[in-house]
Amino acid sequence: MKQDLIYSIREKELQLSKLSEHIDKSVVCADLYNKILIEKAVLKKELDDLQNKSIMNRIKHLLPRREKLICDYFKG
Repeated sequence: MKQDLIYSIREKELQLSKLSEHIDKSVVCADLYNKILIEKAVLKKELDDLQNKSIMNRIKHLLPRREKLICDYFKG
């Protein structure tokens, strides 16, 4: 699972690097870049959650979940 997440993050970074040259040329490219950037942030958050196995995080998962906000993926 961890290796899959790392591989997916690297894939997203490669896609972002290729798209970065074309952001100014097309609205479609800019939208795709933003979409991939958000997907990468979600993957990084999942990886951080997977690596962070402290007692506090275990307890946090037992509590009722609040709705995730987009800003939750960009913390840290």
